[in-house]
Amino acid sequence: MNITPFQALACPLDGEPLRQCDRTWRCAGGHSFDIARQGYVHLLPVQRKRSRDPGDSAEMVAARQRFLAAGHYRPIAEAVSRAALEGLPDDAMAHCLDAGCGEGHYLRELARFADGKTSLALLGLDISKPAVLAAAKQDKRARWVVGSNARLPVLPDTLDRLLCLFGFPVYDEFARVLKPGGVLLQVDAGPDHLRELREIIYPTLKPERGGNPETPPGFTLLGTETIRYALKLDGAQPIADLLAMTPHLYRASAEGRARAAALETLNLTVDVRLMRFERDAASASS
Repeated sequence: MNITPFQALACPLDGEPLRQCDRTWRCAGGHSFDIARQGYVHLLPVQRKRSRDPGDSAEMVAARQRFLAAGHYRPIAEAVSRAALEGLPDDAMAHCLDAGCGEGHYLRELARFADGKTSLALLGLDISKPAVLAAAKQDKRARWVVGSNARLPVLPDTLDRLLCLFGFPVYDEFARVLKPGGVLLQVDAGPDHLRELREIIYPTLKPERGGNPETPPGFTLLGTETIRYALKLDGAQPIADLLAMTPHLYRASAEGRARAAALETLNLTVDVRLMRFERDAASASS
C-alpha cells in the first residue's frame, strides 16, 4: 500500500516551510519543533491555546476509539473514503488532511479503502494531544500533528483533499491550503442524528435548522449525500462511549446523563450529511 507521511508542513509561528532534520522540524526563521518518540509533532504554540489541555481528554479519546473500532460508524467512514478517492489520478500522489482527526480512525479507513490503488500522503491534525498520541501509536504511515484549524501548519495550495468530520470548519484556512480544484469533505449531524439519545437526556429538543448550510466563500458545492441507518447498541459501555464522544456529554444535565447511564440497550438513528465542496481557482493564495 503506497501510503506516506505528508511533508508540506508550515511553521505555526511565521508560516515558513518546515524541513525535517533527524528528530526535529525547523524553519528558516530558526523555530524548531521536536518529534515525540511516538512519532507525532506538536505545532500548537502555547500562546494560541485557549486552555491548558484543549480538545478531547484521554478518557474521551479512549471512548471514541472503542466505539469506532466496533464498526458503529463504518458506513460513514466508507462513504467518506469513496468520496475522497473519487477523481484522484492513479499515477500521482494525492495529499489529504483530516482536520480534527481524533484518534485517526477515518484516515486509517481511507488508507484501507485505497487498497494500494491510490498513492496517498496523509496528515492527521487535532488540537487534542491525547488524540494525536493515540493516532500516532496506531499508525506510523501518516503524519500526526497537534495543531489548530484556526491556523493550519500547512503550506498553501498543497492539499488535494481535506476532511472535516463532525468538526470545526475554518473555511478561509481550508481554502488557503487546498489546491485549486481540491475538495473539502465535510460531515455534519443531520436533523435526526442520535435523536433517540437526545430525547432521553434532554427535557425538550431544540427545533432543527432546515436545509443545507450556505456554500462557503471560495468554494463550489459539488454535491450532498445523506447517510442514514438504524443502529442498536447493546450494553452500558457502548452507550457511555457514544455519549462521551459527543457534545451532549457536557450539554446534558446530571439527571439526563444518569438516565443514559441506566440504559442497557439503545436503538438509534444515525443521520449525517456529507457535503463535497470544490475549492475555486479564483481563491488561490496570494
